[in-house]
Amino acid sequence: PFIVLGTFALWFGWYGFNPGSTLSMHDQGAAHTAGLVAVNTTLSPCIAGLVVFLLRASVLPPVKLDVGSFCNGILAGLVSITAGCAFVKPWEAVFIGFIGAFVYVGASVLLRKLKIDDVVGAISAHLVCGIWGTLAVGIFGSGSLVTQFIGIIAIGAFVFVSSLIVWMILKLI
Repeated sequence: PFIVLGTFALWFGWYGFNPGSTLSMHDQGAAHTAGLVAVNTTLSPCIAGLVVFLLRASVLPPVKLDVGSFCNGILAGLVSITAGCAFVKPWEAVFIGFIGAFVYVGASVLLRKLKIDDVVGAISAHLVCGIWGTLAVGIFGSGSLVTQFIGIIAIGAFVFVSSLIVWMILKLI
């Protein structure tokens, strides 16, 4: 029950984050954009959650109805659509969520095979689906795929170096 409650809280908060990022609701253009963003923030996680649930229930061993994976699928859809939520059409948001579900499941299976401990699926849902969502802006949105890829590399390098510095300082302390 707490997993579902936490997922609901995250999803609800995402509506403040994504549509709220348009920064204005009083002019017609921003209101239209906020509406599009809200629709895309609904469609992508819906399809991603359902696809992950169906994959876990029918294809991946052991076959079971897994509410935790369903909730992580919803989160994978939310993360996948966030970068491009204002720049894609609703049908593209459905497709981004659909692919995001497979990206999440594939990353989860790969991490398990590599024996990397990702207890709550954070690497699969946030890192890998975030990369997919950023690339999706270059594929479906108004961005360049090359620019999106360069951004992923730059952010990854920054996070790696800054994290390394923080962890080294903590180790010394």
